[in-house]
Amino acid sequence: MAAFPHITLEQWRALITVVDTGSYANAAEALHKSQSSVTYAVQKLESLLGISAFEIQGRKAVLTPTGQLLYRRALHLLAEAENIERAAKKISAGWEPEIRLAADIIFPSFILLDCFDQFGKKSPHTRIELIESVMGGTIEALLTGQVDLAIATSIPQGFLGRTLIQLRFIPVAHPNHPLHQLNRELSIRDLETERHLVIRESGSKRTTNTLIAQAPQRWTVGHSATSIEAVARGYGFAWFPEVNIRHQLKEGTLKALPLKDGGERFATMYLIFADPDVAGPGTQYLAQLIQDAVLSTCAEHVANKG
Repeated sequence: MAAFPHITLEQWRALITVVDTGSYANAAEALHKSQSSVTYAVQKLESLLGISAFEIQGRKAVLTPTGQLLYRRALHLLAEAENIERAAKKISAGWEPEIRLAADIIFPSFILLDCFDQFGKKSPHTRIELIESVMGGTIEALLTGQVDLAIATSIPQGFLGRTLIQLRFIPVAHPNHPLHQLNRELSIRDLETERHLVIRESGSKRTTNTLIAQAPQRWTVGHSATSIEAVARGYGFAWFPEVNIRHQLKEGTLKALPLKDGGERFATMYLIFADPDVAGPGTQYLAQLIQDAVLSTCAEHVANKG
């Protein structure tokens, strides 16, 4: 028979809050309890475990090495307890009242919108929140627990992802852009003489965009729609996923640049659950809709090219 733990979640929460706020008084205020009750909870924890979580250094109480270990494990314990509660609420409530999805803006928005429409017909009262992010911003939303699902170009450590689609990027400009008037294959040096439209990475940590040419002239915008509009107006050139500019290519407002080398680049996109064990029926259904829609779009694209 398994032994039940002697320490309550409230006692672990008291320890964590004392560490996070810096004092028993601050912890009591944060927990809306008396200082004596918070002090008693931590002392009771120490007594039951036979350890000292804090030691006095000068006028300040700091964690002992044992206390540091307990603090780290307690964080995981409370996080797991919260996950269990969320899962239980979702199960008892049936379909989730809200689903949050972060998707890198290079993923075709028309696929998502069609999926949202299909989803709404089955569960009209489930709200969907879409966070349109760029590169690191998508991963950050996943790591910080802001979303239930994510569509990103990489899978962070500790998560599992399903391959969704490989996007083909091509460099384009308006047909009347000076680069097209050269009437020859272009080099990277040719691109460096013209304005490059790029999209600003979202999230607090930004990395280098591998699709940025070393052009002294550059406009940085916050969304792909703005970048596409600017390039279609002749204000510069940019790399875009071919599927996202199919209408502009067909209408002739955008035209692929004839680069000698590196004229196309690829990015694989993955569908990632924040926590597969906690994902409710609505989240799982939306994920399946997205997967099915991608397969259908890829088959249609191949048929059109054939």
